[in-house]
Amino acid sequence: MPHPESINPPLVVFGSVNIDVVARLEHLPAPGETLHALGAHLGLGGKGANQAVAVARLGSPVVLAGRTGDDMFADYARAALLREGVDPDHLLRTPRHMTGLAMISTDAAGENSIAVAGGANMTMDESDVARLVPLLSANAVVLMQCEIPMDVILAAARRIAAIGALLVLDPAPVPAAGLPDALFGLAGVMTPNETETELLTGLRPHDADSALEAARRLHARGLERAIVKLGARGVVFSDARGHGFVPPFQVAAIDSVAAGDCFNGGLAVALSRRMDLAHATRFAAACGALATTRKGASEAAPTLAEVEALLAAQP
Repeated sequence: MPHPESINPPLVVFGSVNIDVVARLEHLPAPGETLHALGAHLGLGGKGANQAVAVARLGSPVVLAGRTGDDMFADYARAALLREGVDPDHLLRTPRHMTGLAMISTDAAGENSIAVAGGANMTMDESDVARLVPLLSANAVVLMQCEIPMDVILAAARRIAAIGALLVLDPAPVPAAGLPDALFGLAGVMTPNETETELLTGLRPHDADSALEAARRLHARGLERAIVKLGARGVVFSDARGHGFVPPFQVAAIDSVAAGDCFNGGLAVALSRRMDLAHATRFAAACGALATTRKGASEAAPTLAEVEALLAAQP
């Protein structure tokens, strides 16, 4: 694998920045139920910020482009990103809007429920796409998610494709109206989990065979490379060269909040280092698995040494 310093230009993440308010519970509350939390903390979150930190912890330079509010949470986010080695200079402070907030509950089994107030993330527009373009080149890898307006995602995807950069799209959360048909032809890779796959294809995968069928449906919509995540049951990948299955890594999971974002950060790093889809998916799966062994969002991201150790221990 090439050394991190050999990667040029840096990876670019275009997306959301939130502050997470996390409560640890014995179990997730039923409707109308009030519970005393076992503990709580404040942390950096938002899929864009989480994925940028995941990339940085793997030793790759990364730029995060997006928006915060003009408030104390924006200061918190910028300081946290700088500590992690993420370039925050392309985050625009947006007056009269709050920084995005996520209210997260996690239970003793590692499951979670999340409510997000998008705040400044939802004010992103074509001007943000214009600010993104100078960061791109034909060999760039760009990570996007669906926590910003869909028209902005689609406009950015068109510019990314026109430049020749690779777009890794995390389709989370899938909007109620689904994804625009054009987006499937613009994304180089898409990485839905079981729920997102069902919303995009009408099929909820439960094993490798059903995940492969879902991947075929994604290809039929124009997607070049599909990665269908099955949580604790592994990952299926598929492109024109073939398909395969990555079995789950055996880890002691305590919190799944960061798993998807660390998977996507790891995938972007692996693809930027020119791994093929099979090796890139396995690298990403190791990143996601390690993230479940820690509490929190961005703070759960593993280092490159930890990922390589897990890959060597579970060949």
